[in-house]
Amino acid sequence: MLSFLFGGTCFLCRGAATDVLCAQCDAELPRLPAALCPRCALPSPRGELCGRCLSSAPSYDATVAALAYDFPADALVHAFKFRGELALADTLARALLARPPPAAERIVPVPLSAARLRQRGYNQALELARRLARATGMPLDFTACERQKDAAPQSELPLAERVKNVRGAFRCTGDVRGRTIAVVDDVMTTGATLDELAATLKAAGAARVVNWVVARTLPPG
Repeated sequence: MLSFLFGGTCFLCRGAATDVLCAQCDAELPRLPAALCPRCALPSPRGELCGRCLSSAPSYDATVAALAYDFPADALVHAFKFRGELALADTLARALLARPPPAAERIVPVPLSAARLRQRGYNQALELARRLARATGMPLDFTACERQKDAAPQSELPLAERVKNVRGAFRCTGDVRGRTIAVVDDVMTTGATLDELAATLKAAGAARVVNWVVARTLPPG
């Protein structure tokens, strides 16, 4: 199927490939180092909790991320998210599965609003979550939460406005009481969306929330 979709060429360099990416492009993916803050997945000496998480803890308890949101990972995510290149979901999910998966009882994809889902035609977080659930055997629950507010896309807003933009955006519609939830998304930038969703899940009784994201935006420098 992948050979049919991509014609035996690498999605990035267009060289010969037996998968979506050739071996060289796959090797050049910006995989994150091991020394990350276990809570927010930003670089941290010796992999300890960073100062930001110590001083102002987010609602989520941990983050598992595979790649830095830099080239060529950003090109893959953008094509998957905005151009309908759904075959890339397998490649992105495999990158994430190269990391130890979170110990969770349910996988919950970040929901899209009804209007955004109609516009895009699919939820990229759900496409990733399907593959992660199939690979790990963890139950997938895509009805646990819904997005009740159709706000501007986070990627179009300045960083300072993103928290306000997602405030009150989610509503829990399933029973998550006492459970550990793995929330799946494609990219984590400020973490505002994931923080709001984690707060919503915990308000509904979830015991622990772990972010499971393909790419993490790193601070400059």
